[in-house]
Amino acid sequence: MFGRFARPSALRAASLKTPSSVLSRFQARGLHQIPQLQHDSYFKAHGVPDFMSPEAYDFAWTQYQTLLVDKLNLLTNDTIDADAKPGELLVKYSRRPEMASVFNYASMAHNNHFFFNCLSPTTTKIPESFARDIVDTCSSVESLKLDFLATANAMFGPGFVWLAKNLEREGLMQIFCTYNAGSPYPAAHARRQPVDMATHSPDAPIGNQFAGSMGAHSQNQKNMAPGAIDVQPILCVNTWEHAWMMDYGIGGKEEYLERWWDRINWDIVFENYNAVTSSKAARLSSTRSRNF
Repeated sequence: MFGRFARPSALRAASLKTPSSVLSRFQARGLHQIPQLQHDSYFKAHGVPDFMSPEAYDFAWTQYQTLLVDKLNLLTNDTIDADAKPGELLVKYSRRPEMASVFNYASMAHNNHFFFNCLSPTTTKIPESFARDIVDTCSSVESLKLDFLATANAMFGPGFVWLAKNLEREGLMQIFCTYNAGSPYPAAHARRQPVDMATHSPDAPIGNQFAGSMGAHSQNQKNMAPGAIDVQPILCVNTWEHAWMMDYGIGGKEEYLERWWDRINWDIVFENYNAVTSSKAARLSSTRSRNF
């Protein structure tokens, strides 16, 4: 089975058919670099304990993120975007169809980093004040877990499931999906790519308005892309097959999600939660996650 992962079909479809020698040359010259994860050395040696093997970590983070960064450097080298962060590029080109390739690689690099940045080698405890907000929004941490994992398991296709802080109704949280390289940010709402009737009701196109319910979304669109709601993503799980199939097999997505929940770095999630406190400050250029 591992032979399939040497060059996944999803990446073949997205490939620019560029020789590896050219990729290496641009990797050396390119301004976009792979961000350093807090536990990268440990994960490379040991994997993410009880969640991801060293081989799967190497494939889904080191190799895959390298590919994304190499392609982004190829597309932006010697342009005005050469030193722009992926988070800036995904907003800039979210409404530019002719720049879809730049958006896809920038957004996917950002999303993949967001996912791996929220992993811990050990079980972490949810900060007490954050746990209270979760209870206020979701009834209990267990209810949040059940809703989140059920949404992720129901996704038919690759993407990410996000937990976001609602900035229009302080303290509330919501769950929603993005597919392929879709972005969770309001400024890039045109490329959220949220459609799947297994996880979305017809009247709630961004998914769960609040965790545990499926209400109609807010109509406050001020200073945001059309259709957007003002949210700040604080946590995500990667549901692309290359992230879980190596360790868990073709039918192992549910186990992958369960084990992932026990390796969430809740301290990082809480930092993301506190990074923005009002809708006026909720812009992509101001949050911790956009260091990459």
